[in-house]
Amino acid sequence: MTNKKINVLNVRFDNLTKKEMLSALIDRVNKKEKTFVVTANPEIVMHANADKHYMAILKQADYITADGIGIVKGARMLGTPIVERVAGYDLMLELLKEADLDQKSVYLLGAKQTTIEKAVKKLKKDYPQINIVGYHNGYFDLADESILSEVLAAEPDLLFVGLGFSRQEKWILRYLERADKGLAMGVGGAFDAYTGTVKRAPAIFIKMNLEWFYRLIKQPSRFKRMLVLPKFLVAVKKEKKNVS
Repeated sequence: MTNKKINVLNVRFDNLTKKEMLSALIDRVNKKEKTFVVTANPEIVMHANADKHYMAILKQADYITADGIGIVKGARMLGTPIVERVAGYDLMLELLKEADLDQKSVYLLGAKQTTIEKAVKKLKKDYPQINIVGYHNGYFDLADESILSEVLAAEPDLLFVGLGFSRQEKWILRYLERADKGLAMGVGGAFDAYTGTVKRAPAIFIKMNLEWFYRLIKQPSRFKRMLVLPKFLVAVKKEKKNVS
């Protein structure tokens, strides 16, 4: 398994299929190696290029997946294609399946209290062999030491953090600096999707890489956020000219 890093606007993505990524991550969990996973889309890349502190955090990640189809298209435009989009939500579900098989421990952090409780309940039903060592909603101050201490004491094999970027990556970095083991991954709004609180796009939209369009239809308030995609593509075209 080769893993050549692909540079897209200064963010280095792992050029792995979902299957290869999963294998690499599970191997690290089994070896009790601390692992920081970032699932990045164009919005995250553009934010990192505008925020040096956030870019520095991303550079400390062990793995960065191409979560958005925009990243895959951008890499192709730069002449360095990425083999496959690895959506954070899908990767989380695959990790949970593996955790169920190996009876690993899991902690969930993020979303509203009602949503995180639904997620835990569904998790217990879907993956009965997983050891859920704790959960907490995402409504807390990042500087709150009590939350950090609680998760550290739980010592989860897998920690899924749904606080939204850049908040979740900042918190994960602080956590891993003090943790002894475990994989920590930012999952954005994955708990909302998992519980059905927010409907994920139908399979046909996902297959056609139009998940973003479905979200826009369902949540018109996302329009301003969606404007980052054309800005991202313009930045990629500019980058391509500079390296040509």
